[in-house]
Amino acid sequence: MAHDVAALAVELAGMAAADHRSAVHANSDDPAEQLAWRRLTARHGDRPGEIMDAYGWPTAALVGEEAARAARLIAQHADRQLDIQRRALRLMQQAVSAGSAGPRELAFLRDRTLVNEGRKQVYGTQIAGVKDGAPIPWPCEEPERMNELRAEVGIESFDEYVAKFSLA
Repeated sequence: MAHDVAALAVELAGMAAADHRSAVHANSDDPAEQLAWRRLTARHGDRPGEIMDAYGWPTAALVGEEAARAARLIAQHADRQLDIQRRALRLMQQAVSAGSAGPRELAFLRDRTLVNEGRKQVYGTQIAGVKDGAPIPWPCEEPERMNELRAEVGIESFDEYVAKFSLA
C-alpha cells in the first residue's frame, strides 16, 4: 500500500504540473490550444473518481502536501465533470471537518463547483473576466462580506489576490 500511495503522490504531482503548463491555453484565441486544454482537463477529470474510489480524499497525511494540493487543483479543473467536482467537494468537506484538509483549499473548490452549477460563489475566487484592466469575480452570494469570508478561511483580500495576476 505504501508503494501505491507513493506512486499516487508522484502521479498527482505530474498531473498538476501538466495542468499548470497548459492552463495558459484555457482562454487562448487559438481554438486548437483551447481544445488541448479541454482534453487534458477531461482526461485528468476522470482520474479523481478512481482515486476517491480507492483512497477517499487524498489528504496531505496520505500523499503529502504537494500531491494533496494537486488533487484539489485537478478536481477543481474538472469543469465538464460536475459529478466529480461535487464528490470531491463532499469528501474534502469531510476531510476539513476531521482536520486533515484546509478550509482555504476547500473554499476554492466550493466556489468553482458553485459557479459550474450556475449559482453564486461564496469567496470570490473565480474570475468571470476583466473589465477596464481589473479582474471581476463571478457573482457572489454576499459581495459586501466577500473579503471577511475570505479572511475566515485564510485567503487574502480580493485586491491582494488579483494583484498576483499579470493582466497586461
